[in-house]
Amino acid sequence: MKKTINYTDGEIGNIKIIEDFLPTPEELALKEDNTKITISLTTETVDFFKAEAKKHHTQYQKMIRNLLDVYVEKQLH
Repeated sequence: MKKTINYTDGEIGNIKIIEDFLPTPEELALKEDNTKITISLTTETVDFFKAEAKKHHTQYQKMIRNLLDVYVEKQLH
C-alpha cells in the first residue's frame, strides 16, 4: 500500500539550499581511463559504502570512485 503524502502551503522549517554539484547521468556514463591503486580505508567506511551500494544495486568501489571524481572536479573549477 502506498503512503499518501500530504502537502501544505505552510512553512517547512529551517532549510538550507545548497548548490547542485552532482554530475548528470550523461557525465556518469562517460568511460574514462582508470588507474588501479591500493588504498586502506576504515572498516566503518567500507561497511557504509557496501551497505549503500547494496541498496542501490551497484558496486561499492564504483561509488567511492565516483565520489572522488566529483570531489576532484569541484576542486579543479
